[in-house]
Amino acid sequence: MGGSGKGHAGGKSHAEGKGPAGGKGHAGGKSHAEGKGPAGGKGHAGGPERPPADAEPGPGAVPVGPPPPYDPELAAELDAFGEAPPPRSLDELPRRRAELARMLPRPTLEELQAGGTYEVSERAVPGPPGGPEVRLLLVRPAGLGDRRLPVVYHAHGGGMITGDHRVSVLHMLDPWVGGLGVAVASVAYRLAPEHPHPAPVEDCYAGLVWLAAHAREAGIDPGRIVLAGNSAGGGLGAALALLARDRQGPALLGQLLMSPMLDDRNDSPSARQMAGLGVWDREANHLAWEALLGDARGGPDVSPYAAPARAEDLSGLPPAFIDVGSAETFRDEDVAYASRIWQCGGSAELHVWPGGFHGFDGVAPEAALTRCALAARTEWLRRLLGKT
Repeated sequence: MGGSGKGHAGGKSHAEGKGPAGGKGHAGGKSHAEGKGPAGGKGHAGGPERPPADAEPGPGAVPVGPPPPYDPELAAELDAFGEAPPPRSLDELPRRRAELARMLPRPTLEELQAGGTYEVSERAVPGPPGGPEVRLLLVRPAGLGDRRLPVVYHAHGGGMITGDHRVSVLHMLDPWVGGLGVAVASVAYRLAPEHPHPAPVEDCYAGLVWLAAHAREAGIDPGRIVLAGNSAGGGLGAALALLARDRQGPALLGQLLMSPMLDDRNDSPSARQMAGLGVWDREANHLAWEALLGDARGGPDVSPYAAPARAEDLSGLPPAFIDVGSAETFRDEDVAYASRIWQCGGSAELHVWPGGFHGFDGVAPEAALTRCALAARTEWLRRLLGKT
């Protein structure tokens, strides 16, 4: 989720959303705060209006007040953000995918090389048992020979239903590949509803296993693998950390989860509070989870490898960076996930960006709040890698 829009920190942004750094609405587009979506009512510079009556808490639910105000600078950008609304049915999905492909065309390998600044390759690696091969894009700083680098293993956003593994790396090139000297491996996983759970996460895990086992060939340090993802990709990153722990898979140094999509139940106070508002609201979220899980969505038997918020045990995970906006659907599930990591004795750094909506860093790449968010992510990664 979180499709990217105006580029930041390295050029174009990514279609699935902000990708580790941000993005324009994934599968989503124009804000309903402008009165063109189910919320009705025009948004104002300070923030969206109260959500519709059907978003009010039911019996036993935590009551919520009006939505938190948007950051004024972000609100102005959101008002000017003119894209089609997110799909409201799976029948609309082909249209939305085609729109995103036109808005954010997939870069060529030559374009990603940025005039020789980066070494770029893409290869097909073995997929999960019974599944097709998985494509991995690998980007390294140029001129380092066979030096083995730390690697950020990245899953793109897009609500599990859209997104592109090449577009999503654009925002990482300057700050992480260029600035920190790390490699980035971006995985192309199968999308729902054509390929429901467990296809997306198993594709990502197969790519991760291959990368760790072929570290010398890929030019990476297998002891310094950091998972990263935004929105749906953040949910996949969290799921990969659980899978690697439970399957005794590759050793992981950390997990960088940006506005991660974690909970299929879609019933948190923030999900209800922000219904009908922003680039990714409760209705779009419901559609995405339904595409991934079908009738199992919201039921008692959902796997934590599909929805990491369902995990009963969050101990033994690599250190986490989690950030989210205060005015977005995923706020409360992300805060709860960080809190549960702490409760299990783990390490997590949590940022809740005041007035941030989902994908704000892609919609408003030059905004002050975006600069703070990007700096915090990069600094956490720098500390984790022991770089000064």
